[in-house]
Amino acid sequence: MARKRVTLELISNESARKVTLKKRKAGLWKKLNELTTLCGVAACAIIFSTYDAQPDIWPSPIEAYNVLEKFKNLPAEIQGKYMMDQNSLLRRSIMQLNVRLAKQRTKNRELEMDLVMAESMAGENNCDLNNLEYLKELVHLLKEKIKFVTQKIEKISFALHE
Repeated sequence: MARKRVTLELISNESARKVTLKKRKAGLWKKLNELTTLCGVAACAIIFSTYDAQPDIWPSPIEAYNVLEKFKNLPAEIQGKYMMDQNSLLRRSIMQLNVRLAKQRTKNRELEMDLVMAESMAGENNCDLNNLEYLKELVHLLKEKIKFVTQKIEKISFALHE
């Protein structure tokens, strides 16, 4: 059964908010327990809420203190190595998306050249023969296709001669 998408905003009904906090906290404790057991890492969590006088600490206050002390004793460059603020996360995401966009544009251009080549072979001449860059791309694509076909022929003839 699929779950419905949750909108991330403050739950207006206070009793529903308390119930959600309790359930999500239990889920978080479970995930942290799985993470530490399966991956062998040290982890802790501290949750402050207006509903409790004391913060909830996982796994225990002493163990959480030990994990935090280990972290504090690391050199600053190691402490901050994997930390990200919102700006750096957004910059990284934008950079990754730009890389994906560039790859997709290259793929689209290759498909466009394949289409032009197929149309030309079918006798349709819809390409711009006055655009030098366009023609250079077409020549490059043809060379790549010829190289690919030549390699295939060599493999087949080599296999036949064995």
